[in-house]
Amino acid sequence: MTDAAIQYSGAPLPEVTTGTRATGWWGMVWLCVTEAMLFACLIASYFFLRGSVQAFAAEGGHYPSLTLPIPMTVLLVTSSGTMWWGERGIRRGDQRRLRIGLALTFVLGAVFLVLQGIEFSHGLHGPTASAYESIFYTTTGLHGAHVAMGLLMNLYAQLQAWRGHFSAKRHLTVQNVSLYWHFVDAVWIVILTTLYLSPRLW
Repeated sequence: MTDAAIQYSGAPLPEVTTGTRATGWWGMVWLCVTEAMLFACLIASYFFLRGSVQAFAAEGGHYPSLTLPIPMTVLLVTSSGTMWWGERGIRRGDQRRLRIGLALTFVLGAVFLVLQGIEFSHGLHGPTASAYESIFYTTTGLHGAHVAMGLLMNLYAQLQAWRGHFSAKRHLTVQNVSLYWHFVDAVWIVILTTLYLSPRLW
């Protein structure tokens, strides 16, 4: 763009973008929408298999225990709280609060993955044992991959936070990481209700 074109526009280009008007924020929104459609297909597949496959579960109707999923749920719900707390901090220019919030969220998410690994190794018979276990491992495994991706995003945000990259006016990365993390946590609630609780209710 020439100098004349810039002068003709009558307005300088923005130095930073943040909030719901930022292109990057909308990109994250649409990413979450597409991923939500993916999980919706998996949940729909669960109900289809449950209604059409005679031997849906393994012999004896064995379903995973709630011993680990309940604390796993508490961890993720709490991590949404710490993420929100840290994001609110940087909106007020509090970098220390952001760093603590991101670090706590990372630890809680990492412990969630550890517990999920324990569940996978000591829970059901395996992904080929029955239709239920096939859809169970596919859905929860994919969700675990999303948690891992969220942790990588969080780690990047932490590195930027410790470098003093964010401020009250410049924190789009934090907003995007927070949005993705809340989405991942919401998906887990749906998974818990569908795969863990619904077989026990009807």
